[in-house]
Amino acid sequence: MLMRYGNRSYYISAPKKDEKMLQVGILGVNGYAGAELIQILLKHPRVQIAEMAARLDTPVPISSIFGQFKKRFDMECQVFHGVEGFGASCDLIFLALPHKVSMGIVPELLRAGKRVIDLSADFRLMDAAVYAKWYHEEHTAATLLPEAVYGLPELYRDRIKDAGLIANPGCYPTTVILGCAPLIKSGIVKPEIVVDSKSGISGAGKKPSPTTHFVNRYENFTAYNIGIHRHTPEMEQELSLLAGSEVRVMFSPHLIPINRGMLSTMYFDVLSEKKITQGELSLLYQEFYQDEPFVRILDEIPQTADVRETNYCDIWARLDERTNKIVIVSTIDNLTKGASGQAVQNMNIMYGWDETLGL
Repeated sequence: MLMRYGNRSYYISAPKKDEKMLQVGILGVNGYAGAELIQILLKHPRVQIAEMAARLDTPVPISSIFGQFKKRFDMECQVFHGVEGFGASCDLIFLALPHKVSMGIVPELLRAGKRVIDLSADFRLMDAAVYAKWYHEEHTAATLLPEAVYGLPELYRDRIKDAGLIANPGCYPTTVILGCAPLIKSGIVKPEIVVDSKSGISGAGKKPSPTTHFVNRYENFTAYNIGIHRHTPEMEQELSLLAGSEVRVMFSPHLIPINRGMLSTMYFDVLSEKKITQGELSLLYQEFYQDEPFVRILDEIPQTADVRETNYCDIWARLDERTNKIVIVSTIDNLTKGASGQAVQNMNIMYGWDETLGL
């Protein structure tokens, strides 16, 4: 079946007549990730949004929060008072909540027999002490950390399919981990990476602040949280697992005056005893991602415009023979592959569907 979404066309497979639609709920639906999740799920052929809730003063139609849904999707968004009374009709719950909130909700949802995809950072880090150090709060559901599966399909597809709790990766870590994974696993570079990342303003969330205020961002470009950004331990954790030894990341994030999009540039030193050519480097990336539907290895430097409103990650790899360094550039849409699109990709894997379905 050919469908249209904005100015794009896509094919979906209609469910069989006797096939039950998956009933999903969304908590924290009034942020940018929540809106993007609705946008994707409305064109998913096997999913029905059954319940939505957020911290509101009174129930309102979601179309009064996000005008793009008027006459398309006017379901009422409930006031969230707690897990009790929410999600009874749902098979799967998406949590699009702020960091430090999900850990108080997930245990109850799991006890109720729900599968959960959490878009916050609360279950991404394996070590509760590391979480407390970087998020400045004790983890109240630390016993669930070993149960959570890090939801990066390109690395953990086999574990995702049977998971009850998915920790959806952060947007910066998605660009960095996918960009670095082939090199780190190959063992030909030093385990110390310099990462320079740029993000569109929507990556900071919907809540207004002086940093994200339009008049402060327009025609302005700034770095922030250099060396102390909370996504750093997430990158180091996953890259260290790939390497089989400790990997350190020097992370420099920046805000750029665009709405959505993210681009990361990673710099590696090639080990003195290792040799690689540009052809071998290109082949390494092509082979590593040859079966991945949402990773594209390019011959030219990626740009954010080419991944906007898609679930793709575009990657470019270049050997600088003069300095014996390797430079990787990786780009995604921070709201799609960096958040809600990746969450839907994980859902597709969990239920045995083609993981591109709806995407």
